[in-house]
Formats: sequence, C-alpha cells, structure tokens
Amino acid sequence: MYTNIPSSNGDDTVRAMLWTDSGLQVLDQRRLPDEVVYETFDSAAGVAEAIRSMRVRGAPAIGIAAAYGVVLAARQRYAEVGVQWHESIREDIDILAASRPTAVNLFWALDKIQEGLRDVRRDPAQDALQLAKTIHQDDIDANRYMGELGAEILTKCEGVLTHCNTGSLATGGYGTALGVIRSATRQGLKRIFATETRPWQQGARLTVWELQQDSIAATLIADSAAASLMRSGAVQWVIVGADRITANGDVANKIGTYSLAVLARNHGVKFMVVAPTSTIDWSLINGEAIEIEQRAEEELLPAYYLNDQSCIDAWNPVFDMTPADLIDAIVTEKGVVHKPGDGGLESIR
Repeated sequence: MYTNIPSSNGDDTVRAMLWTDSGLQVLDQRRLPDEVVYETFDSAAGVAEAIRSMRVRGAPAIGIAAAYGVVLAARQRYAEVGVQWHESIREDIDILAASRPTAVNLFWALDKIQEGLRDVRRDPAQDALQLAKTIHQDDIDANRYMGELGAEILTKCEGVLTHCNTGSLATGGYGTALGVIRSATRQGLKRIFATETRPWQQGARLTVWELQQDSIAATLIADSAAASLMRSGAVQWVIVGADRITANGDVANKIGTYSLAVLARNHGVKFMVVAPTSTIDWSLINGEAIEIEQRAEEELLPAYYLNDQSCIDAWNPVFDMTPADLIDAIVTEKGVVHKPGDGGLESIR
C-alpha cells in the first residue's frame, strides 16, 4: 500500500521520520515497498533499536534520529531526577552511540546536541528539541544546495547510475546523491539507473520506490550488470553517498561502492560522492582506519544453511572503502572537491 506518506515542501514527498509529541515516528524501511508503516518510539533505547534494526538507515538520517533520541532521553531523565539529568543521560547517549559504528553523522549529531545542552540546568526538553529540529532542517537545506552544486557538474550528462539509497529515506529530506539526481532531472538528465544493492535490496526496495512516489522514471539493474551497463555507454557518471569520509578523501559507503568505482575507472565513467561535511571524519587520515560494520550471516545466507550441521558460513560487511584516487568529485554543502586524491579535503575544512 502506498498511503499515509507525509507531504513536504518541495518536490520530494517522502519523509523517513517525523517528530510528534508522542515521540519519533519512524518509517519502517524494512517493510517497503509492500507496506508503508510508521512506528512511534518514545525512548532513546527505542530509537537506538530503530537504527540498529535498520528501520531507519542512511548516515544523515541516523544522525537526525539520534538527535531526536536525545530529546526523548532529556525529557525522561529530567522527569526522573530533575536538574541532575546531565549525569543520568550519559547512559542514553552511550546506547545511541553504539547503535551503528560506521556512520560518523551519528557521533557528529550526538556531539552537537550535547554541546548545545552543556550549560542547560532547567528542563532540557525544549532546548534539545530545538537543536534536533535545527539539525534536521539544516540537513534538508544542505541537501538541496548540494543537489544544485552536483547538477551543475552533470550539465552534459545523459545517464547516471546510483547505488543503495541516498534520497529522502536516507536523510532529513531531498537526499544527497539522489538529491543531485533530482536536481539534474529538472535540468534535463534523461536516464537514471539504480542497482538493486544486495543483500538488503535498498535500491530495489527503496530508491526506485522513492523515485516512483515523485514520478521520476528510473531503471533497476542487478548489481552484477553494472559493468555491462557502463560498457554500453548509457551512463557517464556514477553518483553515490557516503557513511564516512576521511581527511584524504577516502570514502566508506554501502558494500559494492568500491566495485563500482573500479568499474567506472576502467570504462571511462566519472565517479561522484555526495555527502554533507558532517560525514567527514577529520580525525582519520585515510580509510584504512574506518571500522567496517559486519552484520549477521543470516542476512545473507539462505535459511537452509543456518543449522549446526552446515559447513557454510557468510562474510557480510555492510560497507566498503573506496580510495580517493578513484573519485572524480566529492560534493558537500561547503563546495565541491575535484580529484580529492590529489590533495584531500583541506579546501573545505
């Protein structure tokens, strides 16, 4: 069913989360495209579980959800202990921080909202909510600006390929890589291709569903068809998001991104990464230091092999690392870094 999707101001109609007085409403992305179901979480632990279970996913969206999780924690802890809430909220922050290890936006958002509440001694709920709403709106504004910056690079491009989901479902709204594609479509981009994105099928379940909601035509391909698509000449750019970017421009993103970058270089196809600067981890010199999350083998293995008698297991990294020298442009809300492999990201620091 395709009902009860909240409208937004602009040309993207999907929202991954909504704040209400009852708590944070999260669109359960595991159930798309067959069902559109919002669940309400009224505690920091609940929001952490929504992130951990991939009800909410995408680095910017994870950060925003965590910020709202702090709002819920602040409200609860003040009700329990009054002005001593600063000490007791630490446990909630730790629970939220442990929900997903790779997306740096999570830790950025937690740090930002904690800094904003540092000197608050009264009931912190309203201050926390204003901070979370600002983080949310700033993300939407940044995405729209990045969309325009990226679209300018694609002025003569007729076809693009994107991987995973980087749209309104993965952000506060509009999207990062998909935001660039939205903007470029208005300027004449003719063909959009999306990988199915194994093993969670974010491209098949989320990206093309989201585009359909906004009447943007797209073509789905199997992950293994990417090389043949590039060889055909149908695409001139691959456009992806990021979960963490290091100071030299290395990028951690959905598993399969590295493969696409290697294929793109071999076929003369350009490669663009689109992400807000909150995704940049300036403390890491390069991508070798990024912790890559490993998820459960049952997400990959057929049920037939999930027994004590089986000699088959699975290796299931959810991200990989793409070296900066395979990337032609990194688009952020502070500007575009061309050829990050030549000098890192200092120009936007």
